[in-house]
Amino acid sequence: MITIALSKGRIYDETAPLLKAAGIVARDDPEKSRKLILRTNRADVRLVIVRATDVPTYVQYGAADLGVAGKDVLDEHGGQGLYQPLDLKIARCRMVVAAPAGFDYRRAVRQGARLKVATKYVQTAREHFAAKGVHVDLIKLYGSMELAPLTGLADAIVDLVSTGRTLEANDLKEVEAIAPLSARLIVNQTALKLKRAAIQPLLEAFARATR
Repeated sequence: MITIALSKGRIYDETAPLLKAAGIVARDDPEKSRKLILRTNRADVRLVIVRATDVPTYVQYGAADLGVAGKDVLDEHGGQGLYQPLDLKIARCRMVVAAPAGFDYRRAVRQGARLKVATKYVQTAREHFAAKGVHVDLIKLYGSMELAPLTGLADAIVDLVSTGRTLEANDLKEVEAIAPLSARLIVNQTALKLKRAAIQPLLEAFARATR
């Protein structure tokens, strides 16, 4: 049995055509079904639906053989015990620093101010600002980042941006780009050795579908 870990929403929707190209079609719709383990048209393949941030953990510890996770999630996780053979070129977005329109971010950085930055991507933010020599106090949040500068909790945020409309609606602006991001196919390293005959054709099918 091959188990593939996916999260609901955009990643699932954009992975479905790639699965279909690999000959895998879910029997149930995760948006309508309460099932967390979904059957497919193949008796030897199943899908497990988990939180996006949990996908690398399920694959790392072998509860899933493969998974699809955003590069942002993988960077925070660290990627231990995972093989990342493919950039699937889906769920594209970018990691940015954003601040209120009236806040002079560049001047604050130039003057060496210690900034308060809210984010759920603490590892990514820490590495970014450390590389620039910028002093920051990182505030970890799980909800809407845009609220932090509006309430005075933070001077700026580090967050994912797709269209930028949410920033604009809350009078925030992108002040610095950190990295472009997309979703990656990840594989448990032990599973790749023990189940290579079953997994390798899937990797090749995904590779063909993303060309």
